[in-house]
Amino acid sequence: METGDTLKDLLEDNDLTAVRAWLGTQPPYVIADELARMDALAAVVPFRMLDKDAALAVFEELDPVDQQQILSGLRDKAFRDLIEGMDPDDRARMLGEAPAKVTHRVLSGLSPRERLMTAELLGYPDGSVGRIMTPEVVALPVDITAKQALRRIRVKGGNAESVYTLPIVESGRRLVGVCELRDLVLSDPDTPVAELVDTQVPTARATDPAEDAARLLAEANILNLPVVDSEQRLVGLFTFDDAMEVIEAADTEDAARQAASLPWSGHYMFAGVWQLARSRATWLLLLIVAATLTVTVTRAFEATLEQVTALALFIPLLIGTGGNAGAQAATAVVRALAVGEVRTGDLARVIWRECRVGLVLGAMLAVVGLGVAVIFVDPRVALVVAVSLVVICAWAATVGGSMPLLAKKVGIDPAVVSAPMVTTLVDATGLIIYFVLANAILGL
Repeated sequence: METGDTLKDLLEDNDLTAVRAWLGTQPPYVIADELARMDALAAVVPFRMLDKDAALAVFEELDPVDQQQILSGLRDKAFRDLIEGMDPDDRARMLGEAPAKVTHRVLSGLSPRERLMTAELLGYPDGSVGRIMTPEVVALPVDITAKQALRRIRVKGGNAESVYTLPIVESGRRLVGVCELRDLVLSDPDTPVAELVDTQVPTARATDPAEDAARLLAEANILNLPVVDSEQRLVGLFTFDDAMEVIEAADTEDAARQAASLPWSGHYMFAGVWQLARSRATWLLLLIVAATLTVTVTRAFEATLEQVTALALFIPLLIGTGGNAGAQAATAVVRALAVGEVRTGDLARVIWRECRVGLVLGAMLAVVGLGVAVIFVDPRVALVVAVSLVVICAWAATVGGSMPLLAKKVGIDPAVVSAPMVTTLVDATGLIIYFVLANAILGL
């Protein structure tokens, strides 16, 4: 085995000894990335070489679509051992994207306890925090001491996904607050847990959107977020690692939509050409239709262009500048919405703010534009270009800043109406501004 050889290279050389040696030296996330780059048949071969614990660690690093491919190539015993060892939340996340046939096979292969926990998680709405929380929690009664709490953690902690954050409950599992493991360990053994509990900890409802819960966890700077039902009863914990996966998935989806593409799952390097093309084609077709507005506007002002043909020279400059200014504003507001810095109620303030930003940017660009235009065309045409830059930049920033907020207000994903859509709209309206100003300044 040569340094730098990938798992795929070793398999193609049919060097199974080297494959086994490579698997023994790599961390789970590296192995998972290599498996995701292969087709299902090839990936199962090295996966079967992993011992039980390593196989489970690697499997949980894979995306749900890649997990399904691995499962399809496993025999019954290996299949049952793998799914039985998974955490219930990881299992529910995989089944949430799996076909009915896979779901039935997974659930029928589970022990009654694991099947019940998985079914309970799958009962929550798709995309909710209840779907991906861990129900395996060490909950402590509020009326015990630190010594008794530690004894309980030693007995029950082996089955829990996390013991760093310990929910404190009263009768009926009603959440009182949380206690950190560190506080229990460092406290006097006879200290009542009631004196250590933090009652101000944020919580999430099981039906809340997972992305909102993940942003709350990150904003509160905590490791785990207690999840409760409508009656404030503890149902699970939303862990930091799951929250980071939710945020990554949400950011990936937003990035796709901001680039005028439909989000898709799976590894990019293994995605088919048709799959990638299909994810991008829909929006491009819509944008072509929307771009006909620009053609229509240009045609409407043909008479203006015939009288002053020099105006046509600056059309690419103006619509490019306006589109970029709008895209910048849209991207900034989408990001501010995602992290909670802006709310829909801030629409008026955002419009006023972005309008002023656009005016400043337009003024700066107008100085440069005026100097360049004077060299090539009549000074009056150069003045039209300069004034148009100021107005178009102000308009573009206003549109770019307001559209994501308006979309959010009517229940549409703000990323859907971000950069590409804003750019297309600003192109058409920017031309109207340009030609109207040309008619006014040049007296056409």
